[in-house]
Amino acid sequence: MTTAREIMHTGAICVEESETLAAAARRMSELDVGALPICGPDDRLHGIITDRDIVVKCLAKGKDPKTMTAGQLEQGKPITIDAEADTDRVLRAMAEHRIRRLPVIDNHRLIGMISEADLARRLPEEQVGHFVEAVCAAH
Repeated sequence: MTTAREIMHTGAICVEESETLAAAARRMSELDVGALPICGPDDRLHGIITDRDIVVKCLAKGKDPKTMTAGQLEQGKPITIDAEADTDRVLRAMAEHRIRRLPVIDNHRLIGMISEADLARRLPEEQVGHFVEAVCAAH
């Protein structure tokens, strides 16, 4: 049985709630990623910010990314998956919530992220195809 821990990529770097969206965007560019976990002062996962969030919820609304913080874009408790969850649970969670990135948690701590690219690299083509159909059909 393949687990979330085996699918995920490690080294997820958090943006702090107090950091500006401009800083978050720079970090995304440096890391060549489209999303970053948002962590609070307690070093726990509080949300996720995407490049699309910055565009739609900040820039498109005429707000300043140099003053708006990552914490201001938090939208409640993020969807996560336990590190020992099997592939079916991972795919079901991502499809049900129509998300393309899933934080992996172990002992209440963020240990990695699962992206569509991780699924494509580590799962059979048929499983990935069903996932993509489910996510795309919902949009």
